[in-house]
Amino acid sequence: MALPAALPGQTGVVSRPAARVRGRNGYRGEVAKKSRNRGGGTRPARPAQAAAASGSTAQTGTAQLTAPAVPAAPDANQATSKKTGGYPGQYLGLPERGPGSVASMPRRLLALLIDWLLSMLIAYWLTKSQFWTIAVFAVEVYILTALGGSTVGKRLVGIRTVRIGGGPIGFGWALVRTAILLTVVPPLLTDRDLRGLHDRASNTIVVRF
Repeated sequence: MALPAALPGQTGVVSRPAARVRGRNGYRGEVAKKSRNRGGGTRPARPAQAAAASGSTAQTGTAQLTAPAVPAAPDANQATSKKTGGYPGQYLGLPERGPGSVASMPRRLLALLIDWLLSMLIAYWLTKSQFWTIAVFAVEVYILTALGGSTVGKRLVGIRTVRIGGGPIGFGWALVRTAILLTVVPPLLTDRDLRGLHDRASNTIVVRF
């Protein structure tokens, strides 16, 4: 069929209907530009991909539910007991209370105070002066510790000095113990068994009787 001639004022190009234009995918016109997915939406995920996604979500939820609880902080009393290692004299085989147990620090200080006051009275009675108090105190502690382990003050409060492992203290160890005792500071550096440096040097300990 012959085509109509071009109208005046128009070009010689004649446009064809869009329905007759064949696209690359075999469809004609504007239909060729659309996606092959007739629904126009995103393709649904495959069953294997959906199962993997749901499985990862389930594993994440299980991990959150079964997460270990935060451990509670240790009790302060338990930490203190582990650090101190029991009562004084436990590792030496001594009882915790009663005869043979380690003498408490207040008892020892009371015995020391009694011995010092007694030494002051003796020094003033002999020399009319308190200048010789420390000398009288050293002689008293040295001789009485070497002979029986108890000074006057210790005997009054019910404590005495003994040698670890048994046996007498003797004049040699009593001299070492008394010399360190007179320096004041080392006897205050006690260990877990309330043994000062003078007791550790002479291998002695002060116990109740």
